[in-house]
Amino acid sequence: MTAQLDSFYPTGVTFGTLDEIHRAAVTALTPDILDFVEGGAGKEITLRANLAAFDGWRILPEPMSGVGAPSTRTELLGLRLETPILTAPFGGDALFHPDGHLAVARAAEQYGALSIVPEAGSFSYEQVRTAAPHAARIAQLHPFAHATAVADRVRRAGFDALCVTVDCPVGGFRTRNMANRFDPDQRLFAGNLTGENGAPGVAEVFGQLLKQGGTVWNWDELADAATGFGLPWIAKGILTPVAAERALAVGASALVVSNHGGRQLDPAPASLSALPSIRAAVGAEVPILLDSGIRTGSDVYLALALGADAVIIGRSAIYGLAAAGAPGVGRVLELLTEELRTLMILSGAASIEEIGSGRVQRVAS
Repeated sequence: MTAQLDSFYPTGVTFGTLDEIHRAAVTALTPDILDFVEGGAGKEITLRANLAAFDGWRILPEPMSGVGAPSTRTELLGLRLETPILTAPFGGDALFHPDGHLAVARAAEQYGALSIVPEAGSFSYEQVRTAAPHAARIAQLHPFAHATAVADRVRRAGFDALCVTVDCPVGGFRTRNMANRFDPDQRLFAGNLTGENGAPGVAEVFGQLLKQGGTVWNWDELADAATGFGLPWIAKGILTPVAAERALAVGASALVVSNHGGRQLDPAPASLSALPSIRAAVGAEVPILLDSGIRTGSDVYLALALGADAVIIGRSAIYGLAAAGAPGVGRVLELLTEELRTLMILSGAASIEEIGSGRVQRVAS
């Protein structure tokens, strides 16, 4: 599954740990861009809660299980993954490395992961899809008036599914950005501003789009638009059973339990804390992904144990991108997957499907 590091790293430089990658990213990014990446909304209660939620669980060992070569393969909406990890559709990606999501998708392809291509990225859907056609299979869109046209565009570009971000009718109250007077070049968010080969483009630069009046949709409007998508779609930004059931009722094929990495509503529930009740509400057959707070392989394991079928990484992918471009993102994916595989051996889980709630224990309060 994994690449040979000597060939993937042309300089022969590798990172031993995820912490090393983070430190390299901190060095590479200016303080205001680092705050843009690491900051959250409001008092950042949700941001901290996302990380703390994982500390409330323990993985139960299973000695002498006989498991020595566990499989991390899985599927999502018919798409095969060699590791249960997707990269998030973060915008403004060329802020972190000139190759942005081109590098992210290439790394995901190298490691058998999937990459969700952002609407507000520095490169177009078509460019990223061409760069890594086996990984760039899902395209993000936001539920505004242009959604049907964008869906038609990504369908013609060869994407297999849509990721509809439902928790972002307006940007969160992000105080670090405000304190820094952070005002990035909007062109870095406008890779899809104009279409390629006559395809429709996003009507406005993303930051302006969110500030327009009259663009906020409700579920019924999304349901009407989704009838013309022509692709299965995933609802990203679900934190309650009610929202999960409503998303499925209007046509979503899968859910992402997410609080946008603590960057939108604050204080809001931690994603991991919200996951079990949502899984219980929708049943075992609905695909669920989790993002917000994934930093280690043990986080991946716990998310799978508590009801997720796969996870999405945002900040971790950005750190890898800032540290070393595609090789840095690849190393993040490799380290997360190798730790996950180690934990599967130690806990006796031979496959992703065998990681369940019976293998974890909540810490007594």
